[in-house]
Amino acid sequence: MGSRKKQMADAIKEDRKKVAFAKLNNCPTSPRKMRLVADLVRGEKAEKALQILRFSSKEASRRLEKLLLSAIANWQAKNEDASIEDADLFVQEIRVDGGSMLKRLRPAPQGRAHRIRKRSNHVTVVIGAKNNTQA
Repeated sequence: MGSRKKQMADAIKEDRKKVAFAKLNNCPTSPRKMRLVADLVRGEKAEKALQILRFSSKEASRRLEKLLLSAIANWQAKNEDASIEDADLFVQEIRVDGGSMLKRLRPAPQGRAHRIRKRSNHVTVVIGAKNNTQA
């Protein structure tokens, strides 16, 4: 590996240490309901986002809180020598995409049937550090 290529690889590796992500696939909540909760914490600091999710009455907030804790733990595993308080972690990106649908039939009047779509979603949380000071 050339010296310039090595420097670039080290720079990319250093940038990736600043961010961490966690994914939740096939969560049995409709994407529309999950996006309502995701919009509350997008761009917030990690501690404030956890407090918002903890005191939210929506059922989707419990799952997002667990996912955010997982993303913080992933960041901490990448940066073992840094402290969370000094890093100033924030929710950099949160995406809610539609997942697979379970299609069910519900009996309707006069011999008909209505289709019930039980939706699921995929959530991706990316957290980043504003100041990456090593403690």
